[in-house]
Amino acid sequence: MKTKIGIIGLGLIGGSLLKKLREYEEFELFAVSGNEKTQKTLKKWGITVSSSLETVKLCKVVFVCSPISKTPEMLDKLENIVSPSAIVSDVASVKEFVGKKKRPYKLIGGHPMAGTEKQGFENSFKELFEGAKWVVCPFHNYTKKDVELLKSIIEKTGARPIEADAKKHDYAVSLISHMPLLISQAIFKSAKDNDLALLLASSGFRDMTRLACSNLEMAKDMVKYNKLNIEKAFDEFATSLNLLTEDYKNQIEEIKEQREKMYSKEGKNIL
Repeated sequence: MKTKIGIIGLGLIGGSLLKKLREYEEFELFAVSGNEKTQKTLKKWGITVSSSLETVKLCKVVFVCSPISKTPEMLDKLENIVSPSAIVSDVASVKEFVGKKKRPYKLIGGHPMAGTEKQGFENSFKELFEGAKWVVCPFHNYTKKDVELLKSIIEKTGARPIEADAKKHDYAVSLISHMPLLISQAIFKSAKDNDLALLLASSGFRDMTRLACSNLEMAKDMVKYNKLNIEKAFDEFATSLNLLTEDYKNQIEEIKEQREKMYSKEGKNIL
């Protein structure tokens, strides 16, 4: 019997997830999207799709790929739709607030550490998760078997599931995702009125400000829902900056050595 999997929201993350999972005959996919063009494409592929959440009613596993701010509302609505035996997993980049309310179904939070500065189904692609980490945060009513099932599906995308505490996750991503986003925006803001600086800007400035092109809704949600951790991360950043000036030569040598070991030639985190 095929495992019925529902995907709510077919933007970059949800669309990429669907495009990858449709390669496997062991899964039967059900999708929820309000975009008529996307619906038309999926129907051509033979996938059940509509704008109604009732579409995922009989699914064993449901991925909620909504924006961070809309995730709680979506989880609320699913309480009256999916079975208590269903596994529901979101993809929000902030996790602790997701698990605050106990749900009647099996809630296992998730966060794929993958993405681009683009958005929408048209920019999604099946290779998005290859070599990436996918955080799994078990919250309510789950069993070990449920967590293993979710992890096995995640592994099919090419990602590596990492089980983590939600609170620890939120601070970790503030350091390596949310704070860098703000720094990227601040770097661009500092230079934007200097015509000569913008004229001379090359690959270093381009790479340092790439995150400034991120999805605006996602950026605002990150800052709103993980504000305290981001503030804590900036305190750590200030401390690190001060320490650098005390022994700059030796510290940057150590940093360079550690950073070079962290990523493959293809840019994937190999830790």
